[in-house]
Amino acid sequence: MRGSNALLGAAGLAAFLALGEAVPRLGLVDEDYFPPTSRIADALATELADDAFWTALGDTLTGWAIGLAIAVTAGILAGVLISVTPYLREATASTIEFLRPIPSVALIPLAVLLYGTELRSVLLLVVYASFWQVLVQVMYGVQDVDPVAEETARSYGLGPWARVRHVLWPTALPYVMTGVRLAAAVALILAVTAELVIGAPGLGARIAVAQTSQAVPEMYALVVVTGVLGLLINVGARTVERRALAWHQSVRGEVAV
Repeated sequence: MRGSNALLGAAGLAAFLALGEAVPRLGLVDEDYFPPTSRIADALATELADDAFWTALGDTLTGWAIGLAIAVTAGILAGVLISVTPYLREATASTIEFLRPIPSVALIPLAVLLYGTELRSVLLLVVYASFWQVLVQVMYGVQDVDPVAEETARSYGLGPWARVRHVLWPTALPYVMTGVRLAAAVALILAVTAELVIGAPGLGARIAVAQTSQAVPEMYALVVVTGVLGLLINVGARTVERRALAWHQSVRGEVAV
């Protein structure tokens, strides 16, 4: 099953690359604006040989990793604390519903005013966008705890931290891992967007420079890099999720299939 899926995926990718080569060659689009796949591949090889590219990649991954770590830590702690404290849950419900829908890109002017083009501007946007992904999933997970299991733990004399460890956390963990996986993808999107718009160092800023200098193949090559980076992050997050939930029925059933 997995082998056939991999072959289908490879065939689809090959067809897409062939289409990208043929469309400009046949004159259906202007090569100046949509170069063939072969030109993009040459530009990508040139980028990979440039030390500045690797520096930009490191800057993007730094903003992504630090922002994601802050968002995940804050989201888990806040989600558990709010969910297990009825007063806090009621007091913060309207605030969460108000802040959560605000697009992170709307905070770009604020980030620029506060931090300019520094890394902190990127972190502000990444943390804000990723935090809600984790927080909401954690709150859903805590609310899904079986009341009977909770009362049984109380009757056996388990303290608050023991109940969190043995009852709440195993129930909430699948939700937490889903939130982390979503947050990882969102963090990359916001990191590149911040670099692209604000001009903070990274792949986004390099894409903007390539676009303004009419280096179209290089621009597409950098876009391809961001796509591959997103794919690797998603695969990595899925792998961590499977390992963390190896005991869970959803993962065991997936492995069995």
